[in-house]
Amino acid sequence: MKLDFKYATQNDLPLVVATYNATVASRMVTADLEEVTVESKQNWFDAHQATTRPLWILEADGTYAGWMSFNSFYGRPAYSGTAEISIYIEQSAQGKGLGKACLLKALEEAPALGLHTLLGFIFGHNTISLNLFEAFGFERWATLPKVANMDGYMRDLIIVGIKTKHPLNLNT
Repeated sequence: MKLDFKYATQNDLPLVVATYNATVASRMVTADLEEVTVESKQNWFDAHQATTRPLWILEADGTYAGWMSFNSFYGRPAYSGTAEISIYIEQSAQGKGLGKACLLKALEEAPALGLHTLLGFIFGHNTISLNLFEAFGFERWATLPKVANMDGYMRDLIIVGIKTKHPLNLNT
């Protein structure tokens, strides 16, 4: 399978939103309880810049298969070297190693983007995602117990993290 990552354009936003919305009902990946609109994600989309916080479209054999993004963490200048990774794979493309390809791409690209720390925010009951991130060396850095009310079920949020090969990490 040939995998390609390309920077998302405005024309890709409806696909990104559709992939995201397909996960809402599962209550496994996002804390949104209702589907979002393209319009509601416009500011989020606009915050992504190829040189600092990219949003990539993933294509498998020339076909759209999902997306991955780096999102700013906490919005304060001292955290500019830290980003949260979001990965959303089309249901028909899941289980084919695309999540692994995304994490490999994230770890490769992070230092050049000035990122010394990558984070994943994953529900505690999402063992597939937790196992994927941990297989790439991410460690559990925090557990926020029962912080998400998912239809009356209180869910934990696990924060996983890893230090990249950024120069700031070489002397620590």
